[in-house]
Amino acid sequence: MDLTGKQRAQLRGMAAQLDTILIVGKDGIGDNLVKQADGALEARELIKGRVLENSMLTAREAAEALAPLTRSEVVQVIGTKFVLYRQSHKKEKKDRIVLVQDRSRKSR
Repeated sequence: MDLTGKQRAQLRGMAAQLDTILIVGKDGIGDNLVKQADGALEARELIKGRVLENSMLTAREAAEALAPLTRSEVVQVIGTKFVLYRQSHKKEKKDRIVLVQDRSRKSR
């Protein structure tokens, strides 16, 4: 699922209020970090992560490495922080994040 520009903007706005719950340290991206990210994405759909200075990865590298491992999308990378999104399949429909639809793609 590729996010449109409007959907990314919507998610960036939502992520501004989030606390950082995922931290990539000097050990990089291991199995425990992937499990933690996967669980957080299932519970919250939108998570914010941070890369510590002693890490060998940049925030972009960490986000792009985590995204395929957690089947998520990179929403944003700024400085040492990044945001990932994945629609939850276990949450009730009323509790899920509803993404805006791109109206410029009208079917003919």
